[in-house]
Amino acid sequence: MNSIVLMAEVLTEPELRYTPDNQNAIASFLVQFDSLRDEPPYRIKVVGWNNLANQIMERKYQRGDRILIDGRLRIDSYDRDGRREKRTEIVASKIYDLRGDTGLSAGVATAPTVNTPVSEAVGANDELPF
Repeated sequence: MNSIVLMAEVLTEPELRYTPDNQNAIASFLVQFDSLRDEPPYRIKVVGWNNLANQIMERKYQRGDRILIDGRLRIDSYDRDGRREKRTEIVASKIYDLRGDTGLSAGVATAPTVNTPVSEAVGANDELPF
């Protein structure tokens, strides 16, 4: 099973583009999350497709916004200057908005309580909101 849930900070505003045949919308942006050790934060690209891509653009995420991403990891390999390199990204299926906005939509949801960290909003015996 390929599944990931990640709480992260938005680093770049989302960009919207379309597949060459203009059939599918793709929104992508960069996020960062803290490491467990004394290392700099990790950065990873987040990608949302079709309806989720449009919803991401409607939310107007900005640098510093906190979000919770539910999706899957994708690792692509490619050749660059004669070397084999890998690129990792998260293909989002849902994004939970931790900014305190109200409302709920098909793929972009609001955190369970406003201005409460997820660790406090979800008790030891409770399930996460997704």
